[in-house]
Amino acid sequence: GCPNMKPKLHHVNFSTKNVSEMTKFYREILLLEEEDTDIPIIEKGKAYNGEVKFMTDGNTQTHIAERDLDLIFKTDLAINPLDKGHIAFRTENLKDFKKHLDEMGIKYSDWGETAVTGWMQIFFYDPDGNIIEVHQKSNAKND
Repeated sequence: GCPNMKPKLHHVNFSTKNVSEMTKFYREILLLEEEDTDIPIIEKGKAYNGEVKFMTDGNTQTHIAERDLDLIFKTDLAINPLDKGHIAFRTENLKDFKKHLDEMGIKYSDWGETAVTGWMQIFFYDPDGNIIEVHQKSNAKND
């Protein structure tokens, strides 16, 4: 396929009932720092209103997000990325990647920019039911 379609690991998302306790653990035990660049802007009120902390090891982000079991009802989308958390990849060409998933017979929930301003996100399952996000920053080229 298109080389610019190939997703690269961007973040791991942990879903939790206690954001501050989880943040403290990842800061003190895994020595992550608070992320200060490329922080997603959550579209509060559209679907997800939970608390989120953004951490980094200097390379890959870790997102610690408040669990929300009602997202599938609020959004009418089949996959809830904040039930058990997810692993996220970034692509430069989400359109071609979605075409690739269609060709491979992989169904996905297309969140568009429902959750994050400026990120077009899709979510799908791997064979074991782990949730995978692939997103594209909407200011990225789509040619």
